[in-house]
Amino acid sequence: MPKTLYDKIWDRHVIRRFEDGTCLIYIDRHLVHEVTSPQAFEGLALTHRPLWRPESIMATADHNVPTTPYTGTIKDEESRLQIETLEENCTTHNLLYYPPQTREQGIVHIIGPEQGFTLPGITLVCGDSHTSTHGAFGALAFGIGTSDIEQVFATQTLTMAQSKNMRVWVDGALPQGITAKDVILHIIAQIGIAGGTGHVIEYAGPVIAALSMEERMAICNMSIEAGARAGMVAPDETTFAYLKDKPMAPKGSVWAAARADWQQLHSDEGAKFDREIRINATDIAPHVTWGTNPEMGGAVTGHVPDPAQVGDAVQRASMERAIAYMGLTPGMRLCDIPIDQVFIGSCTNGRLDDLRAAAKVLKGRTIAKNIKRAIVVPGSGIVKEAAEKEGIDRIFRDAGFEWREPGCSMCLAMNPDRLEPGERCASTSNRNFEGRQGREGRTHLMSPAMAAAAAIAGHIADVRDFARGT
Repeated sequence: MPKTLYDKIWDRHVIRRFEDGTCLIYIDRHLVHEVTSPQAFEGLALTHRPLWRPESIMATADHNVPTTPYTGTIKDEESRLQIETLEENCTTHNLLYYPPQTREQGIVHIIGPEQGFTLPGITLVCGDSHTSTHGAFGALAFGIGTSDIEQVFATQTLTMAQSKNMRVWVDGALPQGITAKDVILHIIAQIGIAGGTGHVIEYAGPVIAALSMEERMAICNMSIEAGARAGMVAPDETTFAYLKDKPMAPKGSVWAAARADWQQLHSDEGAKFDREIRINATDIAPHVTWGTNPEMGGAVTGHVPDPAQVGDAVQRASMERAIAYMGLTPGMRLCDIPIDQVFIGSCTNGRLDDLRAAAKVLKGRTIAKNIKRAIVVPGSGIVKEAAEKEGIDRIFRDAGFEWREPGCSMCLAMNPDRLEPGERCASTSNRNFEGRQGREGRTHLMSPAMAAAAAIAGHIADVRDFARGT
């Protein structure tokens, strides 16, 4: 029987199938950070159980780390305690750990691929919903909760039900000025934040095949925002070229054998998908959100919708609440929305190509006077080092941006980088719900190039206008 990519990887990892339909599956690799791991480590200690396979774990601190120069002391007591606890647990169990502001440290979903820890065909978990990022390599990668973290620590397994298969096929070629972030925001706007519920999404088609690994990671990263369990892209020559010289990737004859195996990781002709969506690239415009979830958005040339035009009472009430929270007016042009802060970074858009795209827009320009703060946060020490070698940091600084150290930063209000009540942010992160970037803060999701354009204009702007020199 023809199989999908997801089903192939699932079947490889099933240890036992139970009568109720659930399965015990083997977990190959485990990424750990400071927020969700302490309770799991404590559970092991209380039951006197060792880690089953310590070499399967890579750890770093990212959510709580300050992105200003790190002095070794963190002012916030809870943040300091979480990082110190992670360091102690990694020392106790002799785990691979990258401390704050070392070259290899960064956001967990950026350093995994950088190190070659993420590989095609594996199962990979982390106590973080955006673990779906790693599916860009043809891995089955998903977020797990604290009790599941402890189970993986102790047994290297999880008990779970198999998901349904969904394929999103993107036809054509991306128009000028359209990025991977625009693609995934467009997809979510089309299918909704529950459109992928119960499914693993495989992204395919000419547009996906033409994307770089960085762009594929951005798309898979936000699969969870469409309600999916995971997102995946079949590995190909682009994948292999990216992984070839990574520190933890296979070497020599092992590489050749692994590559031959990875080439079989694709959906077979005639494989059955439970749901299929087709997107035409010509329908995708630079995208921006106006509301309080990633579904609430559209083309930057559009307007804030009018809830009165929506027949469904529940949807209408949700839109009304979102528009009120965001301080907007139905019918208002999206390009007329002013911006207070700009954030370029996160596990969605903190990679080198993201910084290059924003710098290309910013070069020779400066941010608007009404912008209170604009920060750019490289996703890892390696990204930061590479960007500085290219002079990208100087472009950002000359434009008026703050050049920061790696970390999750303003993606979430769990560190000093946050919005004040009522402030509005052009953000390259992945979530825009109420208070995500700070109490009563307002978040508009967009691509790095669009965020750079907003910084220059002082309001949401169409980056294509800057390319045309207007």
